Amino acid sequence: MVAAPNQPPAPPAVSESAVKQCVEMIRKGNRVAILLGGTALRERGLKAASRIVAKSGCQLISETFPSRVERGAGMPSVDRLPYFPEQALETLKPFDLIVLAGAKKPVAFFGYPNLPSYLVPEGASLANLAEPTDDVPAALEALANELGAPVAISRPSNANRAGRPSGKLDAMTAGAAIAAAMPERAIVMDEAATTGLPFFNASANAPAHTYLSLTGGAIGQGLPCATGAAVACPDRRVIAFQADGSGMYTVQSLWTQARESLNVTTVLCNNRSYRILQVELARAGVKEPGPKARSLTDLSNPDIDWSLLARGLGVPSVRVETADALTKELERSFATPGPCLIEMLL
Repeated sequence: MVAAPNQPPAPPAVSESAVKQCVEMIRKGNRVAILLGGTALRERGLKAASRIVAKSGCQLISETFPSRVERGAGMPSVDRLPYFPEQALETLKPFDLIVLAGAKKPVAFFGYPNLPSYLVPEGASLANLAEPTDDVPAALEALANELGAPVAISRPSNANRAGRPSGKLDAMTAGAAIAAAMPERAIVMDEAATTGLPFFNASANAPAHTYLSLTGGAIGQGLPCATGAAVACPDRRVIAFQADGSGMYTVQSLWTQARESLNVTTVLCNNRSYRILQVELARAGVKEPGPKARSLTDLSNPDIDWSLLARGLGVPSVRVETADALTKELERSFATPGPCLIEMLL
């Protein structure tokens, strides 16, 4: 006899007074942003948030590393708070009120010389609608109702795919290729680091899909998380948008994908470096790193042959060097059951 699974406890409800306080502050604020996190970025939370936008004209922004976002056709578009503090400060600068809905107070990921770690602009107010552990979608619905927002907002259900890119393979064309080719209801696990940044904007109006990102700045999560998503949702295509450096931490996930015949397409960004760490070194003032520092952020000598590595673990693979070839191989992979790795030489 199989035991029934234990049901998780219901999240705490947000108090009526917290909702009313947020309503009062929103009505007084001229320029309002709602910073969404956690379950606010699931379908129910986003639909409630879009009602609030329709009534108040506020702007929706997601936390920098959202655990899961429902995106694409039929869902409201949400800007993502930038990773670098200068850009995050510029994004939040226009607002005199920031409402936290399932998100924590925004802070910089690293400490930088002459830059603040706390990213709320000077003079702006904060209103805490719901903690990440609260029933955030219900809190957003209550806020929408209290504001007198429309009961529902209709959004176009047809996808507006990005055009197929051509020519040089780089971060922009890689993101555009995935957005142009991805199937309906795909699950995208994004651990592409610097190469992955353009994909988020390119896929805003792609077919409806689920977007997963890192837990903070942890690396090595991408391949096992994509593997788990494919086990949980065998009827959906999973796209592991994966950086080479972080992929080396959990490369054994490819063997599991082959063994279980999982529908995972790994798009491997091979720039033979820990590029994000090189960027952070430069931002910390190390303009000319020494031989040891360069060695610590370099993934050559010897070069890692990801195509060969994947085949050795039982996953069919191919190497591409142009945007045209990437799009073609993505479409082929999505039409073929089982795992595949596409190595992009950047």
